[in-house]
Amino acid sequence: MGHWFIGIDLGGTSMKLGMVDEQGQLIGKTEEPTSRFVSPEVGLDRMVGSVKLMVDQTGISWDNILGLGIGLPGFLDIPRGRIVKLTNIPWENVPIQRYLEDRLQVPVSIDNDANAAALGEAWSGAGVGIRDMICITLGTGVGGGIIANGGLIHGVSGMAGEVGHIQVEKDGDLCSCGQRGCVETLSSATGMLRLVREAVNMGKQTRLQKSVEQGSLQVQEIFEEAKRGDPVAKGVIGTAIDGLGRLMAILSVVNNPEAFIIGGGISKAGPFLFEPLQRSYGLYALSQASAGVRIIPAQLGNDAGIIGAAGLQAKQAKVL
Repeated sequence: MGHWFIGIDLGGTSMKLGMVDEQGQLIGKTEEPTSRFVSPEVGLDRMVGSVKLMVDQTGISWDNILGLGIGLPGFLDIPRGRIVKLTNIPWENVPIQRYLEDRLQVPVSIDNDANAAALGEAWSGAGVGIRDMICITLGTGVGGGIIANGGLIHGVSGMAGEVGHIQVEKDGDLCSCGQRGCVETLSSATGMLRLVREAVNMGKQTRLQKSVEQGSLQVQEIFEEAKRGDPVAKGVIGTAIDGLGRLMAILSVVNNPEAFIIGGGISKAGPFLFEPLQRSYGLYALSQASAGVRIIPAQLGNDAGIIGAAGLQAKQAKVL
């Protein structure tokens, strides 16, 4: 029947889990809101229950499951399998790897959720066959995962890939990390919405004003109005793309990837994002480092985190 891996993608609003085969194909998945995870004890107990239920429903024998991987949003002590502190979930100092291994009796690996998404794209998404790549996720924030010579790069304290906190604007706006001018302040959904609100507050004319006043503005609307020529929307998107181009130029001379894979909700803008991003990158990048580098949309969508989390154990099993 082959071997299987369980992947869990724990996010601020939901926990997604699924069963993944040796080719990186997601066979079945389920989702549960993390609002029920009122404490680590309750959350981990629900996690174990959800995993057992999924295994029962698939009919796969535990003997054929080689391990479980979990992608987590926040600060981790990966060598010790511990959560230091999660983002948007009030968990701190949780020995999650040991707990899950004791309860499920399978090997468990943990990693940052952006790293897991990058590994998923490398295994069965846009990065198949690419051994040196950087995955940038554009959502509420700007996340990243770096793969060099086929393996994830973590760095000495696990902070490699936190690309959203690279400064691209001197004396720019304050970031959630405490620094100023991080690319996340310009190129994330949060940053773009803030830039529109600031423009409206300054009295600039824009068709986005009503949505700002109603508190209903979404990034998709900014792109739609930019396509119609709205000057504020065009300016905000231009600023976001300029920041990304600067970021990618920096990363090119640090890691020299073969490709950048762009994921997250903003990446769905298609050519309206990717064509000017290619130009911005070319403007700032060292030509010797950027020659032939591809900028590719991610393929796996919301499944990347599940597949990549399972891939953490596939790596251990020498399948990936």
